[in-house]
Amino acid sequence: MTNVSPIWRLAGSAIAHWWRLAAIFLLVWDDASNILFQQQHQIKSNGGTPFVTGFAYAPNFITKIIQEDTGISPSSFVAVATASTIEPVDTAINGNSKIQNNGLSQTPSQLNMSEEGDTNTAATDVANTLSIPPVVTRFPPEPNGYLHLGHAKAISFNFAVARMFHGTCNMRMDDTNPSKEDEEYVESILEDVKWIQSGLYDGDAPWDGPVRKTSSYFDVIYQCAEALIQQGDAYVDSLSAEEMREYRGTLTEPGRDSPYRTRSVQENMELFRKMKNRECKEGEHVLRAKIDMASPNINMRDPTLYRIKHESHQETGDEWCIYPMYDFSHPISDALEGITHSLCTLEFEDHRPFYDWTIEKLLPTGLIQARPRQIEFSRLNIQSTVLSKRKLIQLVEQGYVNGWDDPRMPTLSGMRRRGVPPAALRLFCERVGISKADSNIAFSALEDCVRLEMDETSRRAFCVLKPLKVTLTNWNGDELENFEVPCHPKMEEMGNRIIPFGKEVYIERSDFFDLNGPEGEANGGQVPNGYKRLLEGKTVRLRYAYVIQCDEVIRDPETKEPIELQCTYMPDTRSGHTPEGMERVKGIIHWVEGSSAVRCTVNQYDRLFLVEEPGKESGDYLKDLNPGSLEVLKDVLVEPSVATDVENHLKKMKNDPSVYPSSLAYQFERSGYFAIDKDSTGKDNIAFNRVVTLRDTWGAKPDEGDNKQRNRGQGDGEPNKNSQNTAVGPVEDVCRVAFRVATIVEAGPHPEADSLLVCKVDCGDVSEDGSPEQRTVVAGLAGKIPIEKLVGRKVVAVTNLKPAKMRGIESTAMLLAASDEKEEEVVELLNVPESVPNGELLNVEGKNPSEPDAIMKSKGALKAFDRVKASLRANENGEAVWIDDQGTSHRLQSSAGPVTTESLKDVVIQ
Repeated sequence: MTNVSPIWRLAGSAIAHWWRLAAIFLLVWDDASNILFQQQHQIKSNGGTPFVTGFAYAPNFITKIIQEDTGISPSSFVAVATASTIEPVDTAINGNSKIQNNGLSQTPSQLNMSEEGDTNTAATDVANTLSIPPVVTRFPPEPNGYLHLGHAKAISFNFAVARMFHGTCNMRMDDTNPSKEDEEYVESILEDVKWIQSGLYDGDAPWDGPVRKTSSYFDVIYQCAEALIQQGDAYVDSLSAEEMREYRGTLTEPGRDSPYRTRSVQENMELFRKMKNRECKEGEHVLRAKIDMASPNINMRDPTLYRIKHESHQETGDEWCIYPMYDFSHPISDALEGITHSLCTLEFEDHRPFYDWTIEKLLPTGLIQARPRQIEFSRLNIQSTVLSKRKLIQLVEQGYVNGWDDPRMPTLSGMRRRGVPPAALRLFCERVGISKADSNIAFSALEDCVRLEMDETSRRAFCVLKPLKVTLTNWNGDELENFEVPCHPKMEEMGNRIIPFGKEVYIERSDFFDLNGPEGEANGGQVPNGYKRLLEGKTVRLRYAYVIQCDEVIRDPETKEPIELQCTYMPDTRSGHTPEGMERVKGIIHWVEGSSAVRCTVNQYDRLFLVEEPGKESGDYLKDLNPGSLEVLKDVLVEPSVATDVENHLKKMKNDPSVYPSSLAYQFERSGYFAIDKDSTGKDNIAFNRVVTLRDTWGAKPDEGDNKQRNRGQGDGEPNKNSQNTAVGPVEDVCRVAFRVATIVEAGPHPEADSLLVCKVDCGDVSEDGSPEQRTVVAGLAGKIPIEKLVGRKVVAVTNLKPAKMRGIESTAMLLAASDEKEEEVVELLNVPESVPNGELLNVEGKNPSEPDAIMKSKGALKAFDRVKASLRANENGEAVWIDDQGTSHRLQSSAGPVTTESLKDVVIQ
């Protein structure tokens, strides 16, 4: 496979695969909620105050609530309040617009209200006048396990909201259950939060101040319990657990009052203090709120506030033997910390009335002064994995995975070890968005974010996973030649690297098709369709180096498999040069030089489960485990620059504990994205983990048989009801694609990506009032075609692919272009006669009239488009053609003649 053109990589693949993200565009407050910003976060400095440019969460119902509460508009360039920039809570603040913080009525004079009442959100004004945080959020996990992908959304959103509204976010351990908590979990949680927020904060941690712990408030929480007893709002109940369940009632039947509910305040106080003083057994008594046993909300039927547990606590030791329930400690802790908005997932929605009840009952006591507000949003559910703590524990304890940080696990520590960039996880959470609608997001949506991030940040390198030896018989002795090549094709600042070349090189076994061996026999003596790599007696180009020709195949005497290729190299083809009179070699493959290559291990990770919803059909999620989720490759060969990078990275890690092993990552060209594993120790022991493949290949299977026609429609075999064709039967793949004539009206650079252009294109669409309606198309044409040559020209656009967000801008069509696929790529948009009207549907010569799908969004439709895309070329006459399974070319035809290229011939169209 040759290098993938930026046009298809940035435009076609994104559109073709982002259909799976349809589920993330959820029901939120209004249309603005679907404007998903995908900016990268950066830290800047201004007068000692850290700043964050760009928040990526779209306006949603929570940001609207906070805006209404505070009078502050969320800002995309905000000062991050820190302990050093916040004055004491009781600072007098003058002004008119009041907000609640720490129980005080405060006015956000720091927001620079103008005479007209408008809020000035300029970062410099905020930095100069910020006195207290108008918004304080928190992330309060229970330290009884490892954080997973579900927590990533809560972490990202809580910290993002604080940044949006010039506020702070607290880190709190909800350590109220000593029987399940451990210091190991605490350390892991803190490390995970630092990691997922890395790059967004200065200092040692992203949270404000020290790490808070609910156990630090045990004294105050106990006082709150006594205050409720004194007010007649709580009582000690002596029912057994079974009796309490019986008295509680059901969802359709009210509960009954406990016979102990009428105990006097004095008796309740005495019993509660006996519970505290270890005079009672576990389960003998509990403290309950006195609310309403007939409430339709079961959580309000006298919920438990305290229970007896004769266990040591990791923080308080044996000081306590009674511990508060989470629902009771949660609002109190929020109030004590001055949390303004307690953001929770939807399972806490039915608990909110008790949260509010607790605050209302305790405010008059003076034990708390703030009135935090709880708001719920949907949790993050991801297909093809499990997030249940019970199931994750089972996977670890029963040896299905190799620990909590196994790179196949959905834990954040597993993601980190695998090499997933934290920025990719944040981008994923931002794209999922915030709403109250349940969703189940495709795992491929996360993988798309990982690819997008790693494509921009990962160095390139050559790595041969399954080596096949190539000996260049006409090379001069053991001499080595060095090639200086870029570390990243689009990032000059990454510099260059040196790749040695010599008599003995290694290529991928899959880059040689053994037509005269077992491989060829199994394929009926035929070369696979579209195969452009090395064959016996044929040529291929070694990327950055020379063209070689395979002269002889040396085989294993028993298996007849090739073990060495005897080849000759062509000296006058160095670095992509094609001598005059020589036919251009179409195939380009990667390689490594034998004597300088470094051996390493590669762990090829894939999805842990075979199905989207493990256990749903099988009844046991363990039956759906993917037996091929890990392939360990030994004796993999990498270019020598990689070993040098690894050794330097390991030295850096010794000097800086905040540097993670997996932060050294590569795109191994034509293979995927890989990161260093934590078990690597040096040049003699290097291990890489595959983070993600170059493109989404999950579930892809070769076509069975020669019939590649598929039923048209949105589902399997469901006919398209909009079709005007009355013929019965399947529609050929190529006839399902909407190739339409269009004109580029405007073009300009993408504000967030140097490689992209944003075009306004007239595809013949008409609005409801009959006026022309332009489409926005984002294409990877920057640096390929001058902008001035784009505006006003006729082009071919694919108009029935699922729209896709490309760095924050939605692209609603795809422009077809020809590419010579050389290292210095030449790209040309397709030409259409000027007389052809915009919107005209092209036909394929020799085929039935085109009958395109309304939108190609089903899995079957997208596979059909992939097949069509792979068969588009410009022929030797520069005409755009589609090549069928028999190798017959069919021209793309307009009403005024064929579609052509400007000068490129015999090249791919993408």
